Amino acid sequence: MSVTLNAHQLGRLLDRTADHIGDEYLPVLHGIRLEADTTFLYTIATDRYSLAVARYRHHGLDGAPFARTIPARALPALRRWLTDQPGSDLVALMLTDGRIRFTAPHGEMSLAVDDSQQFIGWRGLLRDVIAKTKDGDEAAFPALSTRLLTRFAAADERLRVRTAPGCEAVLLVGEDFLGAQRPVRSRHEGFDTGFADSLEDVRTLWDDSLTDPDGLTAVPMPADRPHYDAPRTPTDTVEALLQQTMSSTRDLIEENGSPRAVHAHAAAGVMAWSAYRYLKALQQADPKLAARIITEVADELDDGALGEYAYDAALAAGLDPQKWQDKLDAAAPAASGTAG
Repeated sequence: MSVTLNAHQLGRLLDRTADHIGDEYLPVLHGIRLEADTTFLYTIATDRYSLAVARYRHHGLDGAPFARTIPARALPALRRWLTDQPGSDLVALMLTDGRIRFTAPHGEMSLAVDDSQQFIGWRGLLRDVIAKTKDGDEAAFPALSTRLLTRFAAADERLRVRTAPGCEAVLLVGEDFLGAQRPVRSRHEGFDTGFADSLEDVRTLWDDSLTDPDGLTAVPMPADRPHYDAPRTPTDTVEALLQQTMSSTRDLIEENGSPRAVHAHAAAGVMAWSAYRYLKALQQADPKLAARIITEVADELDDGALGEYAYDAALAAGLDPQKWQDKLDAAAPAASGTAG
């Protein structure tokens, strides 16, 4: 099974979906799905909150349609390899057991993939979205410049969007924020009006692509994993820290289990109380700086890569975090052996 297209288009397919890859805690979504049918090669990525599908009419499919997921960790190397190829050179994607091989006139690359890994039913999800999108005033189906949309990234974490009949502008609403973006309408503004001027055009262009192929099974969208909502204001942060201090102190008193649990409750209470005292001191010294630091910390907590942040911070402080990591790794087998 193989499919062929040029290096530039393959790189563009990856780029158009890469920002939507799910995190490492969801292996089924932690990568870009490649799917080939008799007409198109698709790239699909989702983090459960957004879904992106790009397609390109390939130069020919040899064999049956196929689907494989390229792991996120392998994508940077593949993208660099594609950049090194002349954009017009044809690249053949060929499947072998447990691998996908990319062959071009000036080089070859092979990546390990899981042949049994399934993916979410993206066709059904998009069919449902299109079906629930109302027909009517096609002027309310605006074309927005993604370059201009990025200007709203700092406006708020979430923005409501509403279009109106006539669609002179798209309204964007955040907390204490209002914005509007005018649709692009002309070739002078860099807009080719021919790609999909109505919902009916969308259905026509994508009908075959959103039809589930025979023999392809899919998994449901994974449930959201437990998430900690970090406080983002000084008042909420103070409340959270004091609640955590009281909760950990109570849990420490009532704990009748393992020494590790006792230590965890004690550490959580100590760190929460310490953070509260440091925050109060910072608020007195510089309230604006305190508010900014709270927002930055909330972003870091939402990102979830605290271990990596701590490792880098330790290196910057001239410490040896690898020694700590080695100590933790050495203690892990002993802890698991006494768990029973």
